Amino acid sequence: MIVTQISVRPGEAGDLPVLTALYNHYVEQTHVTFDTHPFSVEQRRGWFSHYASAGAHRLLVAEVGGDLVGYATSSKFRDKTAYDTSVEVTVYVRDGAARGGVGSALYTALFDALHGEDVHRAYAGIALPNDASMALHRRFGFAEVGTYREVGRKFGRYWDVTWLEKPV
Repeated sequence: MIVTQISVRPGEAGDLPVLTALYNHYVEQTHVTFDTHPFSVEQRRGWFSHYASAGAHRLLVAEVGGDLVGYATSSKFRDKTAYDTSVEVTVYVRDGAARGGVGSALYTALFDALHGEDVHRAYAGIALPNDASMALHRRFGFAEVGTYREVGRKFGRYWDVTWLEKPV
């Protein structure tokens, strides 16, 4: 899918039904998230509440023609205070909308938003194989840190996760 007009904005509570459905596709159909049971919109409210329109923890959504087609987040990396200047980032694009520039638009806006915030490093964990996600992260300056072998089990098999980092 090649799109010409992608708009990116902060996520809003009204986006939760679409965000939940988008994510549940990955839960039910792919290995890219290790969640194994789909979520209800109500269950995702807690997840949504972690994000703000300013600061290090953001949720941005992409729209094409008024339809929400993806989202990106920067989240707390770990609970200990010393990790506060690190974030874990992720991007999800609606099934059928990949390779149309949505992920790039989301990450461009996310890293622009993080510029000037007290964020030193961004980390991303990618369940393998996922060539498209690896390519996206490399385009944004991420470098491999290492791979956890067979760290997650889903769909009756074990999956590796490669971790990447990027200075912010």
